[in-house]
Amino acid sequence: QVQLVESGGGSVQPGGSLRLSCAASGFTFSMYPMNWVRQAPGKGLEWVSGISSGGGFTSYEDSVKGRFTISRDDAKNMLYLQMNRLKPEDTAVYYCAKGGWRSGGWDSRGQGTQVTVSS
Repeated sequence: QVQLVESGGGSVQPGGSLRLSCAASGFTFSMYPMNWVRQAPGKGLEWVSGISSGGGFTSYEDSVKGRFTISRDDAKNMLYLQMNRLKPEDTAVYYCAKGGWRSGGWDSRGQGTQVTVSS
């Protein structure tokens, strides 16, 4: 069955960096677009970034554009999110999500990893 396991979250000060990873298994990873979505306390799921199958196209939510970089390694079935210049409003549980794109349609997601940005 599909498994998505996120890691790399933690607590950082504003301006800091983190790199999230997602290990995928149970499906042909290279054939699917992959996304990062997040959920802040008391709020709904928010799409953050997506990468096409093959990695040739990426897209970002406006508030993270220029600060976050999504990438994938199809040989290792891994998805990444490099997060730089983190802000308190980036605090959320971050999930990797299989399939779909900006407006939804993600058919699986992992258990999430907590990112806390605070001074």
